[in-house]
Amino acid sequence: MAFLRALVATTTAAASAVPAALALSSSSSSSSKSSHFPATNNLPFLSSPTNPLGLSRSFTGPPTALHMDAPTSDHKPTSSPSQEVGSLPELLTEFMVDMKCEGCVSAVKNKLETVSGVKNVEVDLANQVVRVLGSSPVKIMTEALEQTGRKARLIGQGVPEDFLVSAAVAEFKGPDIFGVVRLAQVSMELARIEANFSGLSPGKHGWSINEYGDLTRGAASTGKVYNPSNEGTDKELLGDLGTLEVDVKGDTFSSGVKQRLRVADLIGRSIVVYETGDKSDPGLRAAVIARSAGVGENYKKICTCDGTTIWEASNTDFVTSKV
Repeated sequence: MAFLRALVATTTAAASAVPAALALSSSSSSSSKSSHFPATNNLPFLSSPTNPLGLSRSFTGPPTALHMDAPTSDHKPTSSPSQEVGSLPELLTEFMVDMKCEGCVSAVKNKLETVSGVKNVEVDLANQVVRVLGSSPVKIMTEALEQTGRKARLIGQGVPEDFLVSAAVAEFKGPDIFGVVRLAQVSMELARIEANFSGLSPGKHGWSINEYGDLTRGAASTGKVYNPSNEGTDKELLGDLGTLEVDVKGDTFSSGVKQRLRVADLIGRSIVVYETGDKSDPGLRAAVIARSAGVGENYKKICTCDGTTIWEASNTDFVTSKV
């Protein structure tokens, strides 16, 4: 009996030590992770008990720590992708910026901090990475960086440790219409959309996300406006992005959010721009939606295919026309 009592006591002690060890390991892991990214429990939309899409992921952080607050998710979504810049939900956006010294760091931070919608800026000089937390569109932040006289490339956008696919892009490469459409997942039921085009005729042009990425007959072969399981309303399909207001120069910029839109479901589909505002024509041009890098996923400075560095590449390798 004495032996059995000793055995039970030993087993109980060992069992109680396991949770403590696990807690210590978890604490150590969380501490290490927070030096790279905001803690997951600071992101309210990640705390739901179920994830029907199974889109959670994790990845290693950037080369050095960039301490940022977590994006807020108290944004009230609407069905229309056209909203004022100040009302956009916050995202983390990463740029690679050609910086050489602490003077460059100060110039970049000071400039970005004057941009409306920017909440926080962190700079990693050693790796030439700038991370911005805020609601300002990519186009405006890029222009601000270029105004400092430095080259800047967008390398990632989204919320760290959130979705398997957190960002996507569609590029219109001419010969007459040029443009870039960027989509970023903000929460499970909300996506942020930014688009800028040049080469369109002045006036209103409809645009949408269509079912297929088949461009064999241009926009005509992309199918209907995307609307899975009738998730849209009777008045507006889920993939209906409304209209673009094009100025006399043929340029337009649009930014906003779309409720119930999931970026992961859009890869391989297309963005279509129409000649008319009511989308009654087959469509002017279309571009396939491709996966884009999220936060912490793209710190390459050299292209493995040809050895070209990010600064040696021409602007046309990254940005089409004026967009």
